[in-house]
Formats: sequence, C-alpha cells, structure tokens
Amino acid sequence: MRKSRFTEEQIVGILQQYAAGAKVSELCRKHGMSDATLYKWKAKYGGMTVSELRRLKALEAENAELKRLLADAMLDNAGLKGLLAKNS
Repeated sequence: MRKSRFTEEQIVGILQQYAAGAKVSELCRKHGMSDATLYKWKAKYGGMTVSELRRLKALEAENAELKRLLADAMLDNAGLKGLLAKNS
C-alpha cells in the first residue's frame, strides 16, 4: 500500500481548516492534493483529534497481529486434527 505524503497531524490540521470554513479548492491547491482526497479523509478521519487517530492506528495494528496469531493457531489445530485422524 502506498504511504501518504501527509502525517496524521497534517491530515487532522487540514480537516480542522476545512471545518473552520476554508474553501475546498483553496485547501487543495495550498496542500497539493485533490478534492477527492479531502473528502476521503473527511469520511475516514472527520471529527478526530490527533490522539484519537494515533489510538486508532495502534488498535488496527494490534488487531492485525491478533488475526495473524489466530490464523496460526487454527492452522496448527487443523494439522493436529489431521494427524489424529490418520492415527485412528
């Protein structure tokens, strides 16, 4: 996945400028992005603060790790069941 040119702090700052009443076209020209990008960010990060955004990223990383651990455990479980079925 492509990494964003903007940090979370910058995204939240741009969205706060938008919420304060700045025009979309001016914000996009100033920061060098498209209108669609601004609206995607608004849908994803609208109303968040920087601390909430960091917590969201940490929770997403933790969730991915837990899913990986669960998949490994299920694979081991399936292998053991197969081994027991062959021995019976």
